[in-house]
Amino acid sequence: MSSSSPVSNPGPGPSPLSGPVHHSPAHRALHAVWAYIRSAPGTYIWLAILFLTTVAMRHMSPEFLDDFLGKRSTNINNLTSTPIRVLFQSAMWIDGSSWLPYAVLYSIFHAQAERWLGTARWIAVLAAAHILASYISEGALLWAVHHGHAASSMVNTLDVGVSYALAGVVAVLTYRIAPPWRYVYLIGVLVIYGAPLLTGRTFTDLGHFTSVLIGLACYPITRGHGEPWNPMSLFRRGRQPSGTR
Repeated sequence: MSSSSPVSNPGPGPSPLSGPVHHSPAHRALHAVWAYIRSAPGTYIWLAILFLTTVAMRHMSPEFLDDFLGKRSTNINNLTSTPIRVLFQSAMWIDGSSWLPYAVLYSIFHAQAERWLGTARWIAVLAAAHILASYISEGALLWAVHHGHAASSMVNTLDVGVSYALAGVVAVLTYRIAPPWRYVYLIGVLVIYGAPLLTGRTFTDLGHFTSVLIGLACYPITRGHGEPWNPMSLFRRGRQPSGTR
């Protein structure tokens, strides 16, 4: 009498002989992009909000938009009457330009700072730059109005956007870079933000340069967050022998 042995069911998984699964370059690229976005959640949530508000601006008439942004502007009158509201709301809108350049700049600077410092410290840097630079620049404008160097209507000037926060984060990333490249980067930042202050001397130019100084003053909260990055490591990695891993 013959007996039959039970046949095991291999299940839906891949066969041991099938080998590793190879993903396409496009799949690997999408996975890398998604991993980068997840590593800086605050940056990309903020960027998504800016995308939505930018789309909303496209559907507003010019007259309505001026009034709408004016109520969310960090001008002298609003900072005097409703400072907390306008400081928050002004950071949720851009100045009418394209959203795409901000997506690039946020990915290069904000995302790197958030990944390096952590979300809480990153928010502390950008909030300090946004708030303090707004008050300092508008305070300088108020002095100019009181001394006849600016029109009295400037107390209601339109001032929304995220550039003060961005300038502060760009500056704090100086400490992410190892010497001597740190000083090359620092010189570039000071030239980019200092030259307009010397030539234009507007309150926004003052605000941007003040933001840079605030970002540089945030050095204490950057300590203990890993070794500085050396740009030359990219070239050293590329020159490794093919047999090394």
